[in-house]
Amino acid sequence: MKLKQRFDEIMESPTFQHSTHPIIIAEKAFGAMTDYVVSQSYKNIIMIVDENTYKAAGKEVEDYLNETNSKLSIHCLQCNDKGDIIADEQTIVDVLIQVQPETDCLLAVGSGTIHDIVRFVSAKIGKPFISLPTAPSVDGFNSKGAPIIIKGVKTTYQTVAPVALFADVTILSQAPAPLIAAGFGDMIGKHTSLVDWKAGALIAGEAYDQDIADLTREAMEACIDVAEKIGQGDIEGIEVLMKGLVLSGIAMASFGASHPASGAEHHLSHYWEMRFIEDGHKQLFHGAKIGRSTLLIMNYYKQMVKPSLEKDPTEQNLRLVELIDSLPDVAKVEKDLRLAGWNPDHVQIDEELIQLSLLKAYHLRDRWTLLRYYHETLHWGPDL
Repeated sequence: MKLKQRFDEIMESPTFQHSTHPIIIAEKAFGAMTDYVVSQSYKNIIMIVDENTYKAAGKEVEDYLNETNSKLSIHCLQCNDKGDIIADEQTIVDVLIQVQPETDCLLAVGSGTIHDIVRFVSAKIGKPFISLPTAPSVDGFNSKGAPIIIKGVKTTYQTVAPVALFADVTILSQAPAPLIAAGFGDMIGKHTSLVDWKAGALIAGEAYDQDIADLTREAMEACIDVAEKIGQGDIEGIEVLMKGLVLSGIAMASFGASHPASGAEHHLSHYWEMRFIEDGHKQLFHGAKIGRSTLLIMNYYKQMVKPSLEKDPTEQNLRLVELIDSLPDVAKVEKDLRLAGWNPDHVQIDEELIQLSLLKAYHLRDRWTLLRYYHETLHWGPDL
């Protein structure tokens, strides 16, 4: 079944619970956004952008909303001295200050970081927000999870999903190629996140839902099928990628946590991000890091974890071996990433940090992964 048909089915399915409706991914989607704003009687709106996302889509959104009776105020987030916008305490307070008692709705115009900031603020003030992605870069646009840096530590808070999402595929296809490749990298990470999710269920009886796992895998495989078109910025490929990212967000929202789409590969990425902030380095795109960390985790599971499991061939450990064996060949996954425009040169992480993250990153989340099982049960015992 083609992804478009599957996507339409999911939008109407009672099986997969999601709070975002409508979700419009099409050309001229902002026209539908204007109709939605009018239908909801939003009169006082704050649009959150940065300099680049205002140019990419914010100005067009402003023009559309000027045709309504809504009062629009625009707040442009400022980059730090490294050229990054960070979802941290300072930026959150900056947005909170813009909110007035009469504010009806917030608009998140941008990629992942802007959405994380706006969804956190939206949850705190009890005001809805609308998602307007400018690049198909992450799978968190319509999720409830907001990864926020608090006192230097990245923590994912369960907040709120957008009430609606409008993505213009023409704008998405014009996004910088590394951002598009990052979105594909985020989808490729489902190879290991799905294995870790199932492993957590086997190891510790953590909650698991096969229908949601199947949906996540289906979304990932649809993106892999059009990897070359995604790398070419072809609108058809970009539409599939964006719908795959949204379906991944629906999977997380339906499950109530990020397990379907976030395993050890995300823990490594978060660890790297925290160290980059601590050391004052410019941040790398989230999905680009996920592409790199997925390759690393796959290799680690095949070369380190699997042999340790086989040394103690209990029924559980043999089932975990089967999970590792279900992972595709690492070279094939890297080829898919490169077809979509991903390049390891864009994710330069020194070897010392990589090794440290493989040892320590699993501490960032209180959930079981094969990485945690290896360190705490198979290998040395808990890392202190």
